[in-house]
Amino acid sequence: MTAEHELAPSETVPVVRHSPLRSSLGLVLAKAAQTGTGFAFWVVAAHAALDREVGLTTAAVSAVMICTQLAVLGTGSAVIVSVGRGEPPARVLDAAFGIVGVAGTVLALGYLVLELFVAPDTASMSVLFWATFVVAAVTGTMCTVLDQALVALGRGSSATLRYTLGGLVSLGAAALVAWQAHGASADVLMACWTLGSAVSCIIGGVQLRRLVGYRPRPSLHPARGRSLLKMGIPNQLLTLTERAPGLVLPLLLAHMVSPEVAAYWYPAWMMAWAAYTAPMLMGIVQFSEGVREPGRLAATTWASFRWSLLVGGLAAVVLIVLAHPLLHLLGDRYANASTVTLRLLAAGVVAYAVLQAYNSVCRVLGRYTESIVVGVALGAALCVSALVAASNGSSAMALAWLVVLTVGAIVIGLRLIAILRRTKKEAS
Repeated sequence: MTAEHELAPSETVPVVRHSPLRSSLGLVLAKAAQTGTGFAFWVVAAHAALDREVGLTTAAVSAVMICTQLAVLGTGSAVIVSVGRGEPPARVLDAAFGIVGVAGTVLALGYLVLELFVAPDTASMSVLFWATFVVAAVTGTMCTVLDQALVALGRGSSATLRYTLGGLVSLGAAALVAWQAHGASADVLMACWTLGSAVSCIIGGVQLRRLVGYRPRPSLHPARGRSLLKMGIPNQLLTLTERAPGLVLPLLLAHMVSPEVAAYWYPAWMMAWAAYTAPMLMGIVQFSEGVREPGRLAATTWASFRWSLLVGGLAAVVLIVLAHPLLHLLGDRYANASTVTLRLLAAGVVAYAVLQAYNSVCRVLGRYTESIVVGVALGAALCVSALVAASNGSSAMALAWLVVLTVGAIVIGLRLIAILRRTKKEAS
């Protein structure tokens, strides 16, 4: 995972690809910066607003992420495949941005309307909240496409700059609100969070233009859209099985249990996700390299898995050791309620690395039905077990989550070994 390659992503602009390892580590650093600034954002928010407002904001952020995951429709993965096969990036990206722009807007508005009927007691009627929610969903979806486009071009490490600056903008806005007035409302906190997402999206567009001379001209051309969606939707369904449990659970807690429970769960999950992102991002690069060099699938998979364990494991150890002081920054209530929760969730990084390696192999080989069925079953088990344990506190929820994830990873790991052995045998 250390060689440099040349790629011609368009007819006129050659690009020097960075090594897969550099792209992977760059993505990990980007997400670490995003998570770090995000954690600082919630620290400021916890001191600037009541627990209820913080809980409602975390639920809204989770809802935005769900809309983003749905609206991308797999176009990011389709961009990886299309660019990996030598198609001009501009044509592919125009179609992708057109699709996600419309889908993000429709889904965000649909969620807000649905919330009015399903959860009228916690739904917001604020114009500011609705506007920032829609902007956050659209820009977040576009950032996902930008991430995967730049991975396909061998420049995944460019994400570090845009997510660092975007996170700092959100944090600065929240700090300004906290300084000006204590007791900020959920719509103001949401606006601060959205500002950073918009900045990250704009920076990504500038980076892509400098790299390949791309100027966005979003298109809804039927033929191009159908081609992307045909490749993208199976990948999207698989991605949803990976991400949905962590995104849905805070929503369920906020609306079925209480906003306060969601407020205590979410910071622990957000910090644990910092460790989980290492396997996830390594998996994206593994998928990209598998498309380009299918003959090296087994070698690429094991190399990616080792780096996932190393980087994700180091992050998990840091979180386990520093769980109490990190949560204490949010306040005594958060530290007392969520320290064990964070430690248990962080320990799940090994199991999550197995899941990501398996899913990446299935993407390359086109084994979508199998992997989607496995992901849906595992995701449902994770959410149900955590909700059943919610009455006993967040620590019990995290323990249930870890046990289910570990058992699932053992089964999935055995299946992964069998698939790679069969693939290697068929290739020889």
